Amino acid sequence: MTAEETRRRRSLASVRAQVEALLHADALAQAVHEAGTPGIAAPELDAALRGLVDALHPADFADLLETLPSEDRLVVWRASTGKRDGQVLLEVDDAVRAGLVADMDDVELLAAAAGLDPDEVADLIGELPAARGRRLLVGLTPEQRVRVQSALAWDEDQVGALMDFEMVTLREDVSLAVVLRYLRRFDALPSQTDKLFVVNDDGVLTGVLPLGRLLVHGPATSVREVMLTDVNTFQPEDDADQAAQAFERYDLVSAPVVDGAGRLVGRLTVDEIVDRIRAQSESARLSRAGLSGTEDIFAPVTRSVRNRWAWLAINLVTAFIASRVIGVFEGSIERLVALATLMPIVAGIGGNAGNQTITMIVRAMALDRLGARATRRLLRKELGVAVINGLLWGGVIGVVAGAIYASVPLGAVMTAAMTLNLLLAALMGVLIPTTMRRLGRDPALGSSVMITFVTDSGGFFIFLGLATLFLV
Repeated sequence: MTAEETRRRRSLASVRAQVEALLHADALAQAVHEAGTPGIAAPELDAALRGLVDALHPADFADLLETLPSEDRLVVWRASTGKRDGQVLLEVDDAVRAGLVADMDDVELLAAAAGLDPDEVADLIGELPAARGRRLLVGLTPEQRVRVQSALAWDEDQVGALMDFEMVTLREDVSLAVVLRYLRRFDALPSQTDKLFVVNDDGVLTGVLPLGRLLVHGPATSVREVMLTDVNTFQPEDDADQAAQAFERYDLVSAPVVDGAGRLVGRLTVDEIVDRIRAQSESARLSRAGLSGTEDIFAPVTRSVRNRWAWLAINLVTAFIASRVIGVFEGSIERLVALATLMPIVAGIGGNAGNQTITMIVRAMALDRLGARATRRLLRKELGVAVINGLLWGGVIGVVAGAIYASVPLGAVMTAAMTLNLLLAALMGVLIPTTMRRLGRDPALGSSVMITFVTDSGGFFIFLGLATLFLV
């Protein structure tokens, strides 16, 4: 972390503490109550909060809002000047955005969109209820509406949904001196501008001019002489994940987006790619536990229950099945109590190993590194790893168990059970995400819940079954 990032984090923490102190101060809380309408801050509180939050970067303001309970969040949101509402709405989580937008009327929403680029407006409209999205679209200028509708025409997993329209184009027959004079007419270049796009009279992309080349060559040099013609280009219908991999592979900052005829229609920038990767990473972490990425941590109890009940119900069923597996071997456990103390070790190690395998597989899928032939090779490799780890660590715990309970056969059963459960974990760690992908589902969805069920039930069955056969 850089010194600047550390400073900003400390500053945000200080602002958060001051905001929370203001919201909970007895005198100001009484002023809010006397204002008459719950949730509407008194003027004194408004002014104090505004002085704190208006100095924050939009991303930091969004982070602050996400850490506040919904009632306090609305108080702080209403107290801000509203000059950066659009940027803040783009930065906050989906669930938080929904609550903030619901608190705004159409005039406020249109004002928030006024300061955004067309691609950003499209992102915002995509998160709104359909009726409000249409009303916001009608309120835009004709030029904005055309560009926003162009971005909305693409699926969220396609490049077209991520591209923006703010870019600098030029012709290849002009000199670099002309290009420099042209650039000085701008108040500021579009963000993430590392290259200029060269087009012909028909708008077809013919090359790019990196800013570095513009600066180091003489002013009399023509664009044609120094431009690059071997360019990484994308089309609006291209897969966004594959585009993200290309940005990583070729260290891209921006790249042109062209239509089927090669005409320049937009550009893709690294900030959009990073945002997508971050969102997918967060979604994958939540999906593995069967959680929805749209849940606000301060959401009402009923809403949180609706978001979580399905996987908890599944988990209840799987836990019951695991308990019945144990129940089948109640007689064996009664005759050899040591089994009750050792069987959680077998199940726990298997679950840990299975989660390691699933995490690696899901990551490989996200990077598009897992073909059919690679899956078979990976399965063989994971089974080999499971055998070695099972014999090694199963042998260790087998020796320990045999020594504690003075039973060599018990130690041998422990070693065999752990090896077999690690093999089961490796097998299911590969099969669960690959099967989910074949079914068209998120490979990470509920994977942690499923692998835990398999390794718990399988581990109990294997260990207690072997113990019943050879020890009881």
